[in-house]
Amino acid sequence: MYFYAARQPILDKNKKLYAYELLFRDSIDNVFPDICGDEATSKMIEASRFNMGISEFTGNKPAFINFTAETLSKGYPEMLTTDEVVIEILETVKPGKKLLALCKDLFHKGYTLALDDYEHQSVWAHFYPFIKIIKVDIQHSGLKEIETVKNAISEYPNIKILAEKVETYEEYEQALALGCELFQGYFFSKPEMVKTRDLSPSQMSMAELLYETSKPELDLDNITGVFERDVSIAYKLLRYANSPIFRRRNEISTIKQALVTLGQQELKRFLGLIFAVNVNPDKPSELLKQSMARAKFCELISVEMTSPVDSSIAFLTGLLSMIDAILDEDIETVLTKLPLAQEIKDTLISRKGVMAALIKLVELTEYADWEKIEKVIVKLGLNKDSVVKCYNEALAWADEQSMLTDN
Repeated sequence: MYFYAARQPILDKNKKLYAYELLFRDSIDNVFPDICGDEATSKMIEASRFNMGISEFTGNKPAFINFTAETLSKGYPEMLTTDEVVIEILETVKPGKKLLALCKDLFHKGYTLALDDYEHQSVWAHFYPFIKIIKVDIQHSGLKEIETVKNAISEYPNIKILAEKVETYEEYEQALALGCELFQGYFFSKPEMVKTRDLSPSQMSMAELLYETSKPELDLDNITGVFERDVSIAYKLLRYANSPIFRRRNEISTIKQALVTLGQQELKRFLGLIFAVNVNPDKPSELLKQSMARAKFCELISVEMTSPVDSSIAFLTGLLSMIDAILDEDIETVLTKLPLAQEIKDTLISRKGVMAALIKLVELTEYADWEKIEKVIVKLGLNKDSVVKCYNEALAWADEQSMLTDN
């Protein structure tokens, strides 16, 4: 079984991944709030214990999970370890003696507690010694609420402020200046600014390789020529082909030999790796991981459709769907510089057609917009269980690639 859940990254002030919040639903049919918070949380715990573990879903990062008063009192948080969960106390939970006692008990057992969608009330001061994180929804409460919270917790250095629903870099910078240490929202997946600049020779080589490997049949002479023009990428290819994970008996010493030995699928995987690492190393790693997850999702789901599309084209379209944010430039401007198939350019610019619907599907899944997901699934003739399965597998694959690039 797979989680009917989406994960949303939480970054630290250096834009490094800190944790994920899990947005859980019973199924795509059972759209929240048609089930209560107690049931949603209990089903999440059940799934994590008996099916796919939460740690697998979050790449061994902590999972922020919402808990109601009922699920707290039933001891559900203790079905998860202190390392894999951050207990989010929902904004609908009323502060009182019973809740305070539960928080004290969980704190002393080593659990991390967070107050969700916090709006300041003096009564919460009794909880501050046991709270590690306070989440402020800046779209709902505004940035001024951060200042209010900061003043209220001035005597509690144990508490971090998390700015939630940060949608632009300007909001990120404002929240950072106000003292926030954690950030949640899709500010990192949008361009910081629109500017014009030339792509580096290495980026151009990467684009050519992505284009060549998206073709049904590999043209080894063309691909070899691109690698020969870029010594740094050629070196990485040979190093990858000779890495211990393949357990080769004989050393691979030429580019063509490496290409033949790796094959199309492994070559595409290699290019995805170096794309993520080298296209813009200053970008948050979570953005690059998200683009890889999109690529894998589009590849996997493309063969599940009523009218299947080319999986290689689907992979590349998903991979490049965030290229504007990665290069901090308007998508149309970026794509005019890249030697890509017109089909891919048209999809990403016009956002029309079957491939564009796939990109829309993965975007909605990232936002956990289950109601709209259902409409796209019907349009594409997909099975909802297949969508969830492919999404989970794509996240796991992207996490795996990230770990490889970090080593």
